[in-house]
Amino acid sequence: MAGSERPDIEHIDAGEVLVIGAGLAGLFTALKLAPMPVAVLAPAPLGDGASSAWAQGGIAAAVETGDTTEKHAADTIAAGAGIVDREAALALAHEAPSRIEDLLRLGVPFDRDLEGKLSVGQEAAHSHRRIVRVKGDRAGAAIMTALAQAVLGTPSVRVLAGLSAYELALSDQGVCGVYAFSQGAKPVLITAKRVVMASGGLGQLYAVTTNPPQARGEGLGMAARAGALIADAEFVQFHPTAIAGGRDPAPLVTEALRGEGAILVNSDGRRFMPGIYPLAELAPRDVVARAIFHEIEQDRRVFLDARQAIGARFPDAFPTVTENCRLMGIDPVQEPIPVAPAAHYHMGGISTDMQGRSTLAGLWACGEVASTGAHGANRLASNSLLEAVVYGARIAEAISGEIANAPAGVPNAPRITAPHDLAAGAVQTLRATMSADVGVVRSAQGLSRALSAIAMLEEQAGPASRFANLAIAARLIAASALQRMESRGGHYRSDFPEPRPEWAQRTFMTLQEADAIAAPEGQQRQKAAL
Repeated sequence: MAGSERPDIEHIDAGEVLVIGAGLAGLFTALKLAPMPVAVLAPAPLGDGASSAWAQGGIAAAVETGDTTEKHAADTIAAGAGIVDREAALALAHEAPSRIEDLLRLGVPFDRDLEGKLSVGQEAAHSHRRIVRVKGDRAGAAIMTALAQAVLGTPSVRVLAGLSAYELALSDQGVCGVYAFSQGAKPVLITAKRVVMASGGLGQLYAVTTNPPQARGEGLGMAARAGALIADAEFVQFHPTAIAGGRDPAPLVTEALRGEGAILVNSDGRRFMPGIYPLAELAPRDVVARAIFHEIEQDRRVFLDARQAIGARFPDAFPTVTENCRLMGIDPVQEPIPVAPAAHYHMGGISTDMQGRSTLAGLWACGEVASTGAHGANRLASNSLLEAVVYGARIAEAISGEIANAPAGVPNAPRITAPHDLAAGAVQTLRATMSADVGVVRSAQGLSRALSAIAMLEEQAGPASRFANLAIAARLIAASALQRMESRGGHYRSDFPEPRPEWAQRTFMTLQEADAIAAPEGQQRQKAAL
């Protein structure tokens, strides 16, 4: 193949399936594919650097007496603000208990009550206690530890460690692999009959985020550049309560604290959420994030006060939050925690069907990089880890049941010829731009300004830099946000503050369509439509 014919590019044949990403979605898919041979591309040691490992809340599942999967699906649909794909939401809820059983068999030590039953917590917008947790706030880390150990003990899974993907390889019949690199080494072409994109989210496109450094949206950018359809790109969820204090990433303060009774107060000492939403602090995340954002805009700081609700129990109940607070000089037992909204989760992504297939032959997607329609405009708390395992299992089942031919033709040569160059200065400017103009509150003026800035940064970085992947992901978000002239879920327009019935539908967009919106004439058309 082309890579093996070029001395500057090594070639690795991954065989049946190549999974790009070693977070929960990627590892669970690989394990579910066993005993089919599968290779997993892992930029860092297994379990390190994945957003999944940072998840504090847990996994939503209707496992307690009195709860039902129908109630779980109904809560998911309600939180999604009118555009949830009902079939996807029902699948998510109905398959949740089975996926919890899978994780238990893999050794995940979920919390149990005195009777030995799974212990479940409450989170915002859930009508029932259904968050399956580990030691209060360590679900993500515990799950990833168990899966990493299982992968290392599974002979059919080959881990390609230290490699980062930067461009999909295409043949005449579709996606046939990926170009990747390791620090200081020459690029590698890894080919496979099927490719599963499980590269994670894009929170690091924003200056304030809870996401790890690798979550830059590169998987989304690669897929869009290859021609994949992208869905719901404008819907970015901002977690209301990251610890305010200048750390990058900003440490998350799990929503479970509010589920246990912690309250939000401003620097005047006033509790403000009861006057905004009936559920107060347990309102949907977009409502709480905007309320906190408004307080900060008015030059008031915001604090999460758990002293009365949790008090001395805090270190044992929430050890991760306790550790992060103390690293920043805060004692959550004695002091309220300063908080601010931070980019947390992308509801949009590579558009997939119910089995995780993208619109590109040979490419599947699961986890945060995918958009199944299950989250709609606003993800229900703790449905993210759930979606990763539900669709990882669905992809594995679909791939195992089909016969794949070897990719035909010669893979394209990579367009990115300097994969080690991420244009660090451009990245920092991009992050500031996205937070300022494509953040919690948006407007036509700010979105147009962001699109112009993204284009300029991309031109300055040059076509050979892999910064193009980040710029593409950012452009898709901003262009989709400019096109959606309403407010819904995680997308809020100050110039269109209410939802509009004609926009009660999902967004589907190609990179070509985003480019047309971002072009000067496209922006003029958007202004004319205002």
